[in-house]
Amino acid sequence: MPVLSGLVFGLVFGLAAMAPAMADASLSTVAERSGFQRTGRYGEVPALAAAFQARWPDRVRAFDFGTTPEGRPMQVLVVTATGAFDPAQARRRGLPVVLVQGGIHAGEIDGKDAGFLALRQVLEGQAARGAMDRLVWLFVPVFNVDGHERFGAWNRPNQRGPEEMGWRTTAQGYNLNRDYLKADSPEMQAMLRLVREWDPLAMVDLHATDGAQFEHDVSIQVEPLHAGDEALRTAGRAWRDGVIADLARQGSLPLDFYPSFVVEDDPASGFVDDVPPPRFSHGYFLLRNRLGMLVETHSWKPYPERVRITRNTIVSVLERMAAHGAQWRRLAEAADARAARLGGTASPLDWAATDRSRTIRFRGYAYTHTPSEVSGAPMTRYDESTPQLWRVPLRDQLAPSLVVAAPGAGYLVPPAWAARVRPLLETHGVIFQRLEAAWTQAPVAAFRADAARFAGSSSEGRQRLALDGSWRAETRDVGAGALYVPITQPLSRLVLALLEPQAPDSMAAWGAFNNAFERKEYMEDYVAEDVARQMLDADPALRARFQRRLAEDAAFAGDPAARLDFFYRRHSSWDERHGLYPVLRLEQPPPETAAAD
Repeated sequence: MPVLSGLVFGLVFGLAAMAPAMADASLSTVAERSGFQRTGRYGEVPALAAAFQARWPDRVRAFDFGTTPEGRPMQVLVVTATGAFDPAQARRRGLPVVLVQGGIHAGEIDGKDAGFLALRQVLEGQAARGAMDRLVWLFVPVFNVDGHERFGAWNRPNQRGPEEMGWRTTAQGYNLNRDYLKADSPEMQAMLRLVREWDPLAMVDLHATDGAQFEHDVSIQVEPLHAGDEALRTAGRAWRDGVIADLARQGSLPLDFYPSFVVEDDPASGFVDDVPPPRFSHGYFLLRNRLGMLVETHSWKPYPERVRITRNTIVSVLERMAAHGAQWRRLAEAADARAARLGGTASPLDWAATDRSRTIRFRGYAYTHTPSEVSGAPMTRYDESTPQLWRVPLRDQLAPSLVVAAPGAGYLVPPAWAARVRPLLETHGVIFQRLEAAWTQAPVAAFRADAARFAGSSSEGRQRLALDGSWRAETRDVGAGALYVPITQPLSRLVLALLEPQAPDSMAAWGAFNNAFERKEYMEDYVAEDVARQMLDADPALRARFQRRLAEDAAFAGDPAARLDFFYRRHSSWDERHGLYPVLRLEQPPPETAAAD
């Protein structure tokens, strides 16, 4: 492709000009030395980290923050000119902490190479001058380390460069950018431990897209902006808009939404904006009252261009955090205080775009949509030599699609389920108490499922579950060892996302409590026949209800199993715990005699 070859040459030349000749080649990446045609294996990360620390010992410290299932170290570089190389110092001095992570999808490795390039330029005073005097930068070059080492030339078939790259998922098959809330993978557990320790004000997650071909080269999405704490949304918008403006001045064509068509392979269908659920990085951090940014360079742009744009994004993030981070940190701390007062208020847990749309001008290419001689299906083909301005709809007005009233006091996890719930609460840093004494006739609200729909296939190694039902006031005996999770804490939004059964990424939604919704005991049909006759003879009102149901519900009348089940559910042998969600809500805290730290 001659046009692309010339473009790549220009981009490599531009990157070379951006990075002056170095006295110490140990500070350059394989990517830089290859003209950004290749990316290095993971061994270069600890080598580079050690070299940067040796060259700037007063500004760089490298740490292992975890170990992968295949035994590889997960490395983070702590970069600052403030001397605050541990979380306690950063907190004591009120410094904003910025976490930048590359390689969560290790085939999309732009962030590793761009991050090391930006790091050297920052430390040499070529970029973001003075920023390190006002913040702490945590740089994780590769999050999915084992996936990075599953190296191959065709691991990203929808992407232009580098020549070889890593794999999307971990060695255990986890997609880490679906794991933030459920935290199944050892890698995510290590990352969340790092997050708990450092409490970053902002997280930046560096990706490359899949999808169609068009001129736009990067998208920037930030939360809180549509969702989360309303006052903190102002900081999210200012951060997003500032980075987009910086990128535009540097020649990029940035978008503020993810460019995925509403109808796959149909550019005319346009786009829809969204609020990411908390399985995703930037959807997770809004639950912590912190800022999350998703950066997606366009996979069809050549690798040198993608690295340049990612480098520009990192530099912009550092500059804007240095300028505004102290103010935004105060906003985040105020959001923590407001979150601790969410009890009893209406809280959105899921969002969706409305049907309203506006027409946007989108810089695409001429394309055809014709039947394929290979697959036989209609196929879109793009002509990159012919830019074309598309006028397409964008649905970017969002509204809550699931709202719950937060409990007045919090949640109660009965002892039988405490061991299932407790590790996840600890992983996220959620505050909870263990009840040391039994609580008889506890006034609670219980959620009982009217319908439970198990997914037909596995997702991330789990069988997802969707529940219909409602909370109802009950009294229940709760044994010692139950967990009380108060809503009066800064992570109240995260508590709701985990423990409300209908939340999109709750423990229930990811199948953690499926046993509670599986019917295990039953009554043989010949027994149910006799029981039903006895119940009909003993209760005229029940007989009337049964006859009315037969007359009004043809499906019920024609279903022998449903007719017998009508009686079984009203019999004393029915399992009253079937369909009972194993987490309770409280409007008042437990008695002091039961609770303990």
